[in-house]
Amino acid sequence: MLTKNHVFTKIILTLCVAATAVAAAAQQSDFKFKLYGRVRADLFYNSRANVETVDGLFYMYPKNHDYDADGKDLNGSAQGSFYMLYTRLGVDIAGPELMGAKTNAKIEADFRGSGSSYGVVRLRQAYVNLDWGHSALLVGQTWHPLTGDFMPSVLNLATGAPFQPFNRSPLIRYRYKADGGTQLTLAAIWQSQYNSVGPNGKSPDYLKNGCIPEIYAGVDYKHKGLTVGAGVDFLSLRPRKQAEVDGKIYKLNERVNSVSAEAHVKYAAPMYQISAKTIYGSNLTHCSMLGGYAATSVDARTDEMKYTPFRQSATWLNFTYGKKWQPGLYLGYIKNLGTGKEITGPTYGTGLDVDQIVNVSAQISYNLPHWKVGVEFTPCTAWYGSLDKKNGKITGSKAVTNYRILCAMIYSF
Repeated sequence: MLTKNHVFTKIILTLCVAATAVAAAAQQSDFKFKLYGRVRADLFYNSRANVETVDGLFYMYPKNHDYDADGKDLNGSAQGSFYMLYTRLGVDIAGPELMGAKTNAKIEADFRGSGSSYGVVRLRQAYVNLDWGHSALLVGQTWHPLTGDFMPSVLNLATGAPFQPFNRSPLIRYRYKADGGTQLTLAAIWQSQYNSVGPNGKSPDYLKNGCIPEIYAGVDYKHKGLTVGAGVDFLSLRPRKQAEVDGKIYKLNERVNSVSAEAHVKYAAPMYQISAKTIYGSNLTHCSMLGGYAATSVDARTDEMKYTPFRQSATWLNFTYGKKWQPGLYLGYIKNLGTGKEITGPTYGTGLDVDQIVNVSAQISYNLPHWKVGVEFTPCTAWYGSLDKKNGKITGSKAVTNYRILCAMIYSF
């Protein structure tokens, strides 16, 4: 009798054989393939419990105190583990021209998927790109435009979240590159793996039921090692389609709209790199950030609600120096700006009892061709308090600090 592991192994081997056969046939039809990937090992220690995913690999900020009957903090215990879950494999594909455009595609997967056990294969990126030189059209799943083409250089797999947006989504993206280094980006974005929070938890249904994709528009200027840019993002969700009041069902026409903006800068020199980003975030829970929305009015007859988003200010600064030996520093700060309106109904979101967060990460890595070994020390402090329903801000906050040590080894090919 075959075990689940044997079945899984047979499936993987079958797919590899099939992919090799297809690649061999396609190679003869003007297609070129480049296989790439990495084997990554993460060993970490935390001084207390934290808001995180993937059993601590995707670490963001410390949890609040939670006292038992004897006054002991249930979240005050240290924790740590060792994982290989962010090992990944991908293939870049270059194909024949189409309508005067160079064509390329990417398929990338890792073992971060959710399931009854760890190690479930997950799709990271899958897209087709048509490049006419001055313009390009991408269709598929890749990094959200708010994440951008650059991220802070840190060892933590959250890559700067929740100060930096972290999201890969299905999208249609058009880019135009003008002479002189200016690049314009326009994208329509949907949700799949990274979803907004609502009445039924995290789900892509709020965007799907609203029938309006998320819209991003941005501009970048690039000259030698300098990149400067900014963007605006619009998100429209439909939290509920119906409600029941006194045994009667009512169709609802609810919607919550939010606008976010970001600005970023990076300068890369031969021996050092400095980068920064600041974000005015409005309901960006699908980007691994804090926020959400709250009801500001409730219809007593139908239970239909009107909403307002929570607003956050997030800023980070990153500096790295060197090549073989590379020290680095990452600073992040988040502030809850509230709703600006009185809250009269339920709230949905992440970190709605957090007033502010301060993060400092210091790292050093040793780099060789295909190899990287590094250590990162991260003190992170979150201030928790009570939600003021008059304006959505936090009052009476108290600090909670976690100390994290991360060791990572990466072999890339």
